[in-house]
Amino acid sequence: MLPATATQFAASPVGRYVAGAGYVHFCAAAELWGVLLWGRPSLELAEGLRRTLALELAPPAQPHASIVDASGLTGVDVNAFGALNAYVRGNFDRLRAQVRRLALVRPSGMEGALVAGFFEVMPPPYPVRVFQDRTAALEWALADTEIDASALTRTLTKLFEAGMDTAPIVRQLDGYLEANLLAASVSDASRVLGLSERTMQRRLSEAGTTFVDALSSARVRVAQRLMLDSDAPLTRIALDVGCASLQHFSALFRRKVGQAPSAWRAKQKA
Repeated sequence: MLPATATQFAASPVGRYVAGAGYVHFCAAAELWGVLLWGRPSLELAEGLRRTLALELAPPAQPHASIVDASGLTGVDVNAFGALNAYVRGNFDRLRAQVRRLALVRPSGMEGALVAGFFEVMPPPYPVRVFQDRTAALEWALADTEIDASALTRTLTKLFEAGMDTAPIVRQLDGYLEANLLAASVSDASRVLGLSERTMQRRLSEAGTTFVDALSSARVRVAQRLMLDSDAPLTRIALDVGCASLQHFSALFRRKVGQAPSAWRAKQKA
């Protein structure tokens, strides 16, 4: 499979994948779509994933099986799972028409119990089976196709390992950015991470993000905490996270979260 931009993936998804910080969304064949997850999912991850998941519900996509490999998760974020739950609830009938079955690969420990219980709080729109092995999950999902499950397992394992390898870099950068929102720079970040600027930017690209996008995401994350932990006006919060104006902050927040900061704050506090 080949990496693609969101636009390329939307136009011609078969044999391609899009990657974000903590996930890969792929279309291995017309008969199989899937998601690989690792690390601790965030609300931002869920929102980004929801945008590409919608591509499975309209042409050129056709009815297919799906696999969600969550074996790399190291934590569970309630807000992220709430957003994905809302996606399933809001598209229940379309999912039932497009997805024949879903294989879910669970992580170990408490995270695995929570992931496996995702569809227990709501009847799924399609048959779901939980696995602890990627190959077994693919064999079940691909039961009525001629796709080689073993070969596809090797391909997905490479994608998964590549994502897991870059995820620590992204997490380290996030820590630096949140502490330096007003003065963050590529040169300073690469020094703190112990990398050359070129190496850091390459690894960010491999993880499906950029320094500018990571900085924007960090500003939104910190702003969300400030909005919930205080009654400070949005103009003050916008300046505190490094935005030049309330208008700039509102546009950034809407792009990342999908709604205006005032509406998000009111909903969360309610």
